[in-house]
Amino acid sequence: MPLDPRSEPARTGEGRTPGLPPGRVEQLRARLRGRLVRPGDADYEEHCRVYNAMIHKRPALIARCADVADVLAAVEFAREQGLLLAVRGGGHNGAGLGTCDGGLVVDLSLMRGVRVAPESGTVRVAGGSVWGEVDHATHAFGLAVPSGIISTTGVGGLTLGGGLGHLSRRYGLTIDSLLAVDMVLADGRFVTANAQQHPDLFWAVRGGGGNFGVVTSFLFQAHPVDTILGGPTLWSLDRAEEVMRWYREFIPTAPETLTGFFAFLVVPPAAPFPPHLHLQKMCAVVWCYTGDPAQADALFAPVRAMAPALDGVQTMPYPALQTMFDALYPPGLQWYWRADFVRELGDEAISRHVAFAHRLPTMHSTMHLYPIDGAAHRAAPGDTAFSFRNARWAEVIVGVDPSPDKARDITTWTKDYWDALHPYSAGGAYVNFLMDEGQERVQATYQDNYARLVEVKDRYDPNNLFRVNQNIRPSTGTPLRH
Repeated sequence: MPLDPRSEPARTGEGRTPGLPPGRVEQLRARLRGRLVRPGDADYEEHCRVYNAMIHKRPALIARCADVADVLAAVEFAREQGLLLAVRGGGHNGAGLGTCDGGLVVDLSLMRGVRVAPESGTVRVAGGSVWGEVDHATHAFGLAVPSGIISTTGVGGLTLGGGLGHLSRRYGLTIDSLLAVDMVLADGRFVTANAQQHPDLFWAVRGGGGNFGVVTSFLFQAHPVDTILGGPTLWSLDRAEEVMRWYREFIPTAPETLTGFFAFLVVPPAAPFPPHLHLQKMCAVVWCYTGDPAQADALFAPVRAMAPALDGVQTMPYPALQTMFDALYPPGLQWYWRADFVRELGDEAISRHVAFAHRLPTMHSTMHLYPIDGAAHRAAPGDTAFSFRNARWAEVIVGVDPSPDKARDITTWTKDYWDALHPYSAGGAYVNFLMDEGQERVQATYQDNYARLVEVKDRYDPNNLFRVNQNIRPSTGTPLRH
């Protein structure tokens, strides 16, 4: 349930926001069932924070929306005042696109709730929810919605970018299970978009990010998932080339009930990892098997034939796999991401990967290859805004550390690694993994779908009110002032 806004900290500032008419700000505050947070409030700094501590932005106003009426009021205010507008759900975006300097943040984090309809297998999710809440609610009915790999990730950001994770080979991307969205548009309308209503908008939000409005509710089709076999297998780094070559051949031929993403990592010095592996640089595959348990031994036989140094695959509830990395990656770490889609994992690319794996700069830094095949390939590139349906992997290189003193090290390693591997990529990147990399990268990510996205943008947001994102620039209208 949403928190009671009246229970939140009181103001300590003077109640004025420089550059904005005090009367209009007070009118907005009075219209909100939630709270309007301003500089000078006791909890302003707390509500400025996002998941990536490398991002430091100071909005003029943060509207902690309690319901759709609050979102309508906040969007109207930003439009009328010409304010830069950012929308924040879980706040996990690597580039910090859930906040802005000097503008208005529509904070959906009070708008949380999940309702499962077990007879139809559908799930209604409020726009500020996180995936752990969805997993908790659906697991009680032996169901799951395809999502990512960290349960604190916001439902909104991950879904609107496409949604890659443990169930992609079995059930497709998150957007492939999306049935409808409720949205507040730039002109103040509240609409439902699905296959019958506003189908152009429904096509665009399935991969087009937050370019078209504020999604206040998602309707998903859930799928049968209960107890699974999952967990990591680890190999020493001196076997990395061998393991990567084996992995590139094994995954495309594996049944869709089995998936595994490849990773380079530093073993955390904590259970369940044995002490002799602590802080070693290793390569890994993190597995998820949702099929018949009677076939598991035969399916994992080729994995075990590779003689991993650690076999952590075990029976567990699906939410246990979804929360496996939460403790390792709490909010407040320094993050720098670079990414690409990959169609072929050739020997030269593998050699370059391994060279940078030996240079992993911190314990939290990593590289992941997420498979995009199986059910994710059933849709054509033009069926949704997410266009790279013919890619094999989504590659992400991530420099991470708790200390700001390491920010330069992790950023340099990530950029150098990406520069070395980008020539072997398919061109674009999973939009949720992009930093602020320029318009050419955004267009490359959407390929032939970009022109159609511009048409939808022209129709629903011609003045680019929703532009704090990987922006689809409209071809018409005059952008609102910052």
